[in-house]
Amino acid sequence: MMSLSKNSAVSATPLFSIVIFGCIANEGYINRPKEVEEFCIFNRNQNACNYGVFMGSLAFLCCLGFLALDVYFPQISSVKDRKKAVLADVAVSAFWSFMWFVGFCFLANQWQVAQPEDNPLREGGDAARAAITFSFFSIFTWAVQSFLAFQRYKLGADSALFSQDYVDPSQDASGAPYSSFSPGDDQESPGAAGQARGEADFAGGDGYQRQDY
Repeated sequence: MMSLSKNSAVSATPLFSIVIFGCIANEGYINRPKEVEEFCIFNRNQNACNYGVFMGSLAFLCCLGFLALDVYFPQISSVKDRKKAVLADVAVSAFWSFMWFVGFCFLANQWQVAQPEDNPLREGGDAARAAITFSFFSIFTWAVQSFLAFQRYKLGADSALFSQDYVDPSQDASGAPYSSFSPGDDQESPGAAGQARGEADFAGGDGYQRQDY
C-alpha cells in the first residue's frame, strides 16, 4: 500500500506542476480593450504570474530528477550515498510542500483583490482558478511524498537498504562467483590415498626381506 501511495504521489506532482505553469503561461496575461500591453491576471501583479510559472516549471524538473534517482537507487553501493539520497527526498519534498503553500496563498489573495474593470471580458478566469486549485493540491501531494520518503528512511535503518551487504535486487543470484576448490578440504585425491595405503601396508607387513645366499 505504501508503494502504491508513493507512486500515486510521484505521478501527481509533475502533472500538477504542468497544469499550474501551463495555465498561467497560456492564459494568465490579459489586457484591457483599449490597451496593448498585457498584464498578469492576478491583480495585474507580474510577480504572481512569474512565481507560478517559475515554481511550476522548476517543480516539474525536480520531479524528473527524483524519478531518475529512484531508478538509479538500486545501483548505489555506498551506504552514505543511499542515506543522502533518501534524506534529500525528504527535505526537497517538504520544501516544495511549503513553497506551494506560499504560492497558493499568494495567488488566491491576488485573485481575490483583482479589479473587475481590469478584465471586463472575464478572460482567463478558468485558468486562474485552475492554477490556484492545483497549487492547493500540490501542498498535499508533496507532503505525502515527504512523509513516505521519511518512512522509507526509517525502514531502511532496520533493513538491508542501508546495510553494507546490500546487493542490487536486479542481479541474478546464479551470477555469483564460484568458490575456489581446495583438494585437501573435503577428500583426498585417489593417488594420494593409494600411496598412503601402500606405505601403511609396507610398514605394517613383512616388508622387504633380505635373503641370504
